Amino acid sequence: MRFDILTIFPDFFVSPLGAGMIRRAVQDGLVVIQTHNIRDYATDKHAMTDDRPFGGGEGMVMKPEPLAAAVEQARGNGGDARVVLLTPQGRTLNQRLAEELAGEKQLILVCGRYEGVDERFRAAYVDLEVSIGDYVLTGGEPAALVLLDSVIRLLPGVLGCGDSAENDTFSRGSRGGLKYPQYTRPRIFAGREVPDVLLSGDHAAIERWRFLAAVRRTISRRPELVAAMELTPAELKLLRENGISLPSAGVGGD
Repeated sequence: MRFDILTIFPDFFVSPLGAGMIRRAVQDGLVVIQTHNIRDYATDKHAMTDDRPFGGGEGMVMKPEPLAAAVEQARGNGGDARVVLLTPQGRTLNQRLAEELAGEKQLILVCGRYEGVDERFRAAYVDLEVSIGDYVLTGGEPAALVLLDSVIRLLPGVLGCGDSAENDTFSRGSRGGLKYPQYTRPRIFAGREVPDVLLSGDHAAIERWRFLAAVRRTISRRPELVAAMELTPAELKLLRENGISLPSAGVGGD
């Protein structure tokens, strides 16, 4: 999969792209990532990428010409690309959207700045607007990194364990809820012991415990997720048998 990042601060990405999972994915040839300095596509001698808004008002707006030229250059690297603008006005990034984007061949990530981008560029070139939350950043660069990480880890061969992404919090393996609590050595820490069931070797009992613990945690910490959880009739019966009541829950197949 290919990622082209359009930014006025390409150095922002040097360290993050050279570490951890993303670095390994690049080295293994699973992804290609290229940053493009939007200033390189400006046409004036000062390499201006922003200007004052028509009609007056605060701040500056990113000019459409350099952005458009950068997108056209990035498209030439892959052909069938989806242009994503990082903006607080966009669709909120969640696990389902990350899974959707992981199916693309090429993503062009446009890092907005200042008061935003010229609306004509958005209308002519942007396929999808994405936000990472209901707050405002100084630019789209941190959001682009979040999107990169959430998408790349879903690609085949990137994670060491193929089941890791499938069973993460918010994933289909977790039924859309939070993941169960995790424990490792030592068996006793700060006076707290690992639950006996996890040491029993009874895999069916462990799976039941994990399912119940995950649902309890979701109800406690993110109750708004409960209504969208995909639970089978057998799982709903198990919840009732253990005294766990759901205000509203999705029911899947048998």
